Amino acid sequence: MNFTVESDVGLKRTVNEDRAHVSTREDGLMLALLADGMGGHNAGEVASDMAITLFEQHFLQADEEVFATFEQKQEWLAKTVKSINTQVYDYSLLHEQCAGMGTTLIAALIDDEHFTICHIGDSRVYTFTETFAMQVTRDHSYVNVLVDHGEISEEEAQTHPRRHVITKAIGTERKVEPTFYAFQAEKNMYILLCSDGLSDKCSAEEIQAILVRQDELEYQGRMLVQLANDSGGEDNISLVLLYNS
Repeated sequence: MNFTVESDVGLKRTVNEDRAHVSTREDGLMLALLADGMGGHNAGEVASDMAITLFEQHFLQADEEVFATFEQKQEWLAKTVKSINTQVYDYSLLHEQCAGMGTTLIAALIDDEHFTICHIGDSRVYTFTETFAMQVTRDHSYVNVLVDHGEISEEEAQTHPRRHVITKAIGTERKVEPTFYAFQAEKNMYILLCSDGLSDKCSAEEIQAILVRQDELEYQGRMLVQLANDSGGEDNISLVLLYNS
C-alpha cells in the first residue's frame, strides 16, 4: 500500500492545527491517522498533536494478537480512542490555555487490503477509482442531525450556516463513542483521509479528476492541496492519500 502525506496551513491561518501521519509496524500492519484540532489560543494543535502521538504509541506497543480478527481490531481501536480522549480531556482541564480544546480524528488500521476505520468529527475518508467516487464516513455534525430528523435536505446541509458545527470530538467531553467502518480496497483504488480544509473546498468529482491522471502519488497529494488553496484556502488542509496498486 503506497501512501503520501500532506499538511498545509492554507492561505488565511497562521497556525496549522491539523496533523496527519502514517505508521508501519514490523509485522507490516499500518495505521493512517488524521486529526483536525480546534480550540482557543491555538490549543487545537495541542489536541491534534496529542491524539496522533498517543495513538501511534499505542499502535507500536500493542501485542500482535490484538489485531488477529476484525472484531479484535475494532475493540482495540475503541479502547485506544477512549483512552486518548480521556487524556486529552484531562489535559484541557489542567491547563487553562487549553480549556475547551478538541480534535477530530480518523484512525485507519490497514492490514494488507483490509481497512478498519475509527471516525470522530467531520474529517473524512473517501475511496476513488477511475469509475466511482464514494464518501465512506458520515460527518458527526449538527446539520447531519437535522438531515436525519428530516428538518433539512442533504442539499440544504451543504450551505447551512452551522454546517461546521460538529457533534463529536476528541477531548471535549469525558466520554466519546466513535463510529466504525470497514472495507476491502480494490486493485487500483485510492483511499483518501482528509480534513475539512480539503473536503469543504473540493468536490469528490474534482478530487477524482486529479487522481485519475495517474501521476506520482506525491504529486497528486500536492495537487489536492493546491486545489483547496486555489478555491480559497481559508482553513488548514491535510490529507493521507493511499493507493492499492
